[in-house]
Amino acid sequence: MNNVYDECPIIENDRFLLRFVTKEDSDDLLKVYSDKNALPFFNSDNCHGDNFYYPTKERMDKAIDFWIYSYNQKFFVRWAIIDKQTEEAVGTIELFHRIAEDDFNHVGVLRLDVRSDYEKSEIINELLSIIISPAFVLFDCTEIISKVPVYAIERMDAFSKYGFKKSESMLEGTMDHYLYKDYWKILK
Repeated sequence: MNNVYDECPIIENDRFLLRFVTKEDSDDLLKVYSDKNALPFFNSDNCHGDNFYYPTKERMDKAIDFWIYSYNQKFFVRWAIIDKQTEEAVGTIELFHRIAEDDFNHVGVLRLDVRSDYEKSEIINELLSIIISPAFVLFDCTEIISKVPVYAIERMDAFSKYGFKKSESMLEGTMDHYLYKDYWKILK
């Protein structure tokens, strides 16, 4: 496989297509990131105070610009999740290889953000089935972690069914050294 930062792959199944986020996704993603019912499920740990709530098109556009900039700087990849039935972007997946001085050194970190009407176990499980296997190769890791808060019942069910296990380790913020909890992990 090519380096994910040289060419971001398109990954898909019958229902969903994952492709690099573009500025044209702004209107669709505004429905995701202004969705107050989806907000509690977004992982903003170690994101310099950004909680991923973007209630205006201008704010959404700035977030997409930052995601594109971050990709070009090789910080992380942000895929748009396209529902093939509606042809809408219904969320995003972010992945990166983490280098740190805690138990989560050299792991892939997965952030999965979807509209609240997509926060269902079967949908989340389907999205995991699309991204997890190639993520091990794309991000040169043998372990992938993702935050699953205790109140995220549908998400917990999906991650558990896929094979993730709750970790007792905490993620230490690289800048603020704050300890973040509720991480689940899966090994290659």
